[in-house]
Amino acid sequence: MVSGAADKLEQELRRGVLVLAVLSQLRTLRYGYELRQSLVERGLSIEEGTLYPLLRRLEAQGVLRSEWRTAEGPPRRYYELSADGAELFEGLTATWRGLNTAMDLLLEGERCDDR
Repeated sequence: MVSGAADKLEQELRRGVLVLAVLSQLRTLRYGYELRQSLVERGLSIEEGTLYPLLRRLEAQGVLRSEWRTAEGPPRRYYELSADGAELFEGLTATWRGLNTAMDLLLEGERCDDR
């Protein structure tokens, strides 16, 4: 039972960072598969069934803009941050860094308490 709960908690933790991870890679124009590969190469695997709905949701929220390109091979939808998305990215990055610093201190404190 603990293993099942741990899996669910790990999924929640990953879900919480996916938006920031995706935004970090869309500061330049990318199509979906290219974005997915970029995330995987940097150690963050993501299923297509998770990525594409997330991209559509972020676009509907005005965080991303997209365009179809057909000139260079098969038609592909390219995404990048909108102006609002760039602002959101900066804010989420600052929040992430603050949380990361706090967690490092908390986790380091745990190691110190164990001595």
